[in-house]
Amino acid sequence: NRGIWFSQAMPKFVFMAWLSADRLSTLGRIAKWNPGIDTTCVLCKGGFESRNHLFFECSYTGEVWEFLVKGILCNSFTNSWSEIMEILTDLNREKKSLFCIRYAFQAVRYAVWRERNKLRHGDKLLPLSVLKRMIDKGIRNRITLLSRHGVKGMEGLMQYWFSTRM
Repeated sequence: NRGIWFSQAMPKFVFMAWLSADRLSTLGRIAKWNPGIDTTCVLCKGGFESRNHLFFECSYTGEVWEFLVKGILCNSFTNSWSEIMEILTDLNREKKSLFCIRYAFQAVRYAVWRERNKLRHGDKLLPLSVLKRMIDKGIRNRITLLSRHGVKGMEGLMQYWFSTRM
């Protein structure tokens, strides 16, 4: 999938994105071979933990996703998995916009899965404000690296990112 495999993606994010396409052991998938387990989302406590719920229908992850990409997507903002997949592969989008959406998509999925696993194993969930800032800073760090390496088509990427912050 072009939305998952793209140049300048971080390998650990790409691997996580590939897994989350349909291979992650969400509670919904685990219930298929282990009926009777509680399939309630551990992040929001309000839904069935499927891939689509976890990424990005869950109130916790949906808020993180919205914080990062609503300023880029504007009226086309969505929490729908299938609609997000269409956006990630839309080559008519400006290169900077497409990079920011794709990278945010991967960064959010990676961070959300890590938080979900921490919670499942007895650790505490990061407050939303902290998680949002952490992911945003990670994206800005990646943008800084791309700028330093002079990646073609990414000139002014940091200014673009800041212009999309709401």
